[in-house]
Amino acid sequence: MARRFPRVMGLAKMCRNRNISFKSLDPPSSLTHGIHIFHCPDAVGIVAKLSECIASRGGNILTADVFVPENKQVFYSRSDFVFDPVKWPRVQMEEDFLKLSQTFSAIRSVVRVPALDPKYKIAVLASKQDHCLVDLLHGWQDGRFPVDITCVISNHYRGSNTHVIRFLERHDIPYHYLCTTNENKREGEMLQLVQNTDFLVLARYMQILSGNFLRSYGNDIINIHHGLLPSFKGGSPSKQAFEAGVKLIGATSHFVTEELDAGPIIEQMVERVSHRDNLQSFVQKSENLEKQCLSKAIRSYCELRVLPYEENKTVVF
Repeated sequence: MARRFPRVMGLAKMCRNRNISFKSLDPPSSLTHGIHIFHCPDAVGIVAKLSECIASRGGNILTADVFVPENKQVFYSRSDFVFDPVKWPRVQMEEDFLKLSQTFSAIRSVVRVPALDPKYKIAVLASKQDHCLVDLLHGWQDGRFPVDITCVISNHYRGSNTHVIRFLERHDIPYHYLCTTNENKREGEMLQLVQNTDFLVLARYMQILSGNFLRSYGNDIINIHHGLLPSFKGGSPSKQAFEAGVKLIGATSHFVTEELDAGPIIEQMVERVSHRDNLQSFVQKSENLEKQCLSKAIRSYCELRVLPYEENKTVVF
């Protein structure tokens, strides 16, 4: 199964390379929030039909984002809307959006109701560095991510008295230590551990996943790495960059593909550094960017803001 991206909704042909966004008032507390995304061949009347679909059931669009790239004849859309689940049951909603999808020969169409639908199930893979893993765990605890963490998998042993292990035990999240070698990456065991997840997060997991693993897993995998590539590779890239006197550092979150660190980009962040930084502050700034960038990418993915565009790009609403 190929990479699975979230999917999109519809809009009318107005101008080329258009990027349209509009907002309405906040919903009354009695209504339920829904998200619909659409990806289809461009055509006249998509937005009108979408609005009619939602309004005919008593719903109201709060935000709508549309992108139609120049000379591509393809349409992308994401809508936030509110509705009364008594007047518009979840099953009926699926049927209505399916009809819309069939009308416009949609490539992807997904509707999500966060308050009613199950949370995404994810597994987190990490190596020795803790910063992204710890930030993700605390973000999950604080409710920043609409996910259930099924387990944490690592090729690095962590003792029972470490912060990570104590946190996981307190929240009944299993920790699986899989000692890997160049000859045995333990991917068969890993596949068993992640088989019921919706997507994976690599929180600084310093192992290359094989093409066979990616094909066997079939769902999306989100990775994070520092923005010092390709100039500074291998061990201690931050030290290499610091000694080279770089003035700009960053982080990149992307989907994992068979080509190393070359999957479609979800989020990137940058920050300036200067001669006033020592190695410690340099590393701290780099790690903070990685945490923020990964967190933003996960939230965007869960909120159906990320759509595939062309061969190796993304539309991020």
